[in-house]
Amino acid sequence: MKSTDFHGQALTGATGDSVAWLETAFHQLRCYIGDPVATVDQALAEAPGLVMGHVLKAYLHLLGTEPLGIPVAREIHRHAVTLPANDRERGHLKAIGELTEGHWRDAGRTLEDLSIGYPRDALALQAGHLIDFYTGDSRMLRDRIARALPAWSHGMRGYHGIIGMYAFGLEETGRYPEAEQFGRRGVELEPRDGWAQHAVAHVMEMQGRQREGIAWMRADPQAWAHDSFFSVHNWWHLALYHLDLGEIDNVLALFDGPIFGKPSNVVLDLIDASALLWRLHLRGIDVGGRWDSVADLWAPFAAAANYAFNDLHAMMAFVGAGRTDLAQAVLDAQTAALQGAGDNAAFAAEVGQAATRAILAFGEERYADAVRLLRDVRTVAHRFGGSHAQRDLLDLTLIEAAFRSGQESLAAALSSERIAAKPTSTLARLYVQRSAAMAKAA
Repeated sequence: MKSTDFHGQALTGATGDSVAWLETAFHQLRCYIGDPVATVDQALAEAPGLVMGHVLKAYLHLLGTEPLGIPVAREIHRHAVTLPANDRERGHLKAIGELTEGHWRDAGRTLEDLSIGYPRDALALQAGHLIDFYTGDSRMLRDRIARALPAWSHGMRGYHGIIGMYAFGLEETGRYPEAEQFGRRGVELEPRDGWAQHAVAHVMEMQGRQREGIAWMRADPQAWAHDSFFSVHNWWHLALYHLDLGEIDNVLALFDGPIFGKPSNVVLDLIDASALLWRLHLRGIDVGGRWDSVADLWAPFAAAANYAFNDLHAMMAFVGAGRTDLAQAVLDAQTAALQGAGDNAAFAAEVGQAATRAILAFGEERYADAVRLLRDVRTVAHRFGGSHAQRDLLDLTLIEAAFRSGQESLAAALSSERIAAKPTSTLARLYVQRSAAMAKAA
């Protein structure tokens, strides 16, 4: 008897209850909840030859940019390619093989072609969407999903996840009203969809709608935060609204609570912890020993150099904690990574190395060097991944470095740019006031 998933796509090697377990794991990944690795292991226990079970498990070890996940995924892939598989499954295996070798863009193209042929393959869409995020391809972040939308409709299992991804792609390409509409609809259909929730949060961040953003995130945190491995990032978004309004006590309470109250060694969580503390550091706020705790957890990854965006955030923690040995380890590993064959060599060469060195320069009070390095990359920063909201940290560092290096005209220009983009931002107004005071004192 031929087995299929809930969208009618053939599943090689499915037996017994394995399809139900597999679909549960798919749902968990779409919503970023539960433990999809444990769930897919249940599917594989039922059906060891279930190719899409191995595929999903490999993606789960690759799509978090965890250095230790790569050899695990490579071993899964080595076994899975020996199993009988159909064309769709072989497309996934090809993409996984490319990812294990660091060829992110090739994997994105492989999944693009797979989604063209199988637009109801939600896993291909989600894996491709995340690759677009990591490679900074905002157009494909949107259009990969747009192409598949006609094959989906309200009432189909997982539809909330498709429109939630589309919402994020729309936001990253500046189509804010549509992004908010699709994101809100995704949350209405599945309140636990953390990605759709975060797409709306991004819209409000980019539009400077801080009070609305706070209301959006605080309306039902139990839905998007409970048992979610994406909750730290969504709490981080809430903290950004409070920070932009100058509500520092709220920011610190969030850091000490849901963001880092239970320290995590998950790389994506460490990125959020570093990014939030660095923003506080730029504002001259003493965060006490918080840097030490974050730096300790980054330490095992100091020489990983598998993704330049991660290196940047590790450097923030090492600078904040005064760990010059680990900071140098990051620089040395990045230098070696530039000679690699994977896409990370380009991520580092085009943006990552300069940005990481700028953070170190800022920490060493070489503010003019930080300005020079950041001005070289700020307009192409998307090339090493992340979102507009995450990469905003580079602009914030540049503005502060311009002030501290005494570059009055540049600081004034950047302050004007900032207030134009976010007229409701307390921080933007402070920049303008600082610039005016600097000019008056000159």
